[in-house]
Amino acid sequence: MKSEKYERGMTLRRQVFGDALVDHMVSTTEPWREDWQDYVVENLWDGIWGRPGLPLKMRSLITLAILSAQDRPHELKLHLLGAVRNGVTHDEIREVFLQTVMYAGLPAGAQAFRCAQEVLGEDADNDRLIRSHS
Repeated sequence: MKSEKYERGMTLRRQVFGDALVDHMVSTTEPWREDWQDYVVENLWDGIWGRPGLPLKMRSLITLAILSAQDRPHELKLHLLGAVRNGVTHDEIREVFLQTVMYAGLPAGAQAFRCAQEVLGEDADNDRLIRSHS
């Protein structure tokens, strides 16, 4: 039986990423990583994303900025999907990435734009992205 923090965190994670993606992530977690996943759900999703101080849209924008500045394409693609579910527009994403270019450098910004094109472009296939994040 999982803790209340876990249940609240998982509810929020599902709200941000959707059931299909979260179900896939849970079903493909190796047993030796279960403690890590529980920790992330309880402390990141309930402990940080679940705080009342910022709306989910703002948390998504901040996360996109950090992940793009750190040049973390795998997580960035995942959070692009969540950001759109949280109401972030393509124009807002572009503005975050333009600012990233100025503060984190051209390579990080260029990578962020490539990730956005892959995820948000007209040919984006969310089922393929879900499979690639296992």
